[in-house]
Amino acid sequence: MSFVEDAMPSRDEYIQKLKSQIDQWNAQAKDWESKARAASAAMRAQYEKQLEQYRARRDAAMAELRRLQGASADAWQQMMRGMDEAMKSMQEAFERARKSFDAKRDKQ
Repeated sequence: MSFVEDAMPSRDEYIQKLKSQIDQWNAQAKDWESKARAASAAMRAQYEKQLEQYRARRDAAMAELRRLQGASADAWQQMMRGMDEAMKSMQEAFERARKSFDAKRDKQ
């Protein structure tokens, strides 16, 4: 998933797009958190492990987002590439968590 499209977005457009994606992921994570609370102890531990990995990636992406928001006009385009990497990493963690939750749900 690339957050940079063919036409270079403005910083505000780019930041809004990132925030929107993070909000979507957070909404899904809240659903997983309620499933984890309702799961058996063994399953809860596995859910929590996936959620911890997701949260760590999310926190890193949020830190990059804050740095991007504070960057000078000249620096933000270069920083955007780093943010794309952080978002890609977060997307991968999210997908691993989603697959794990889906697989565990199918076994129940």
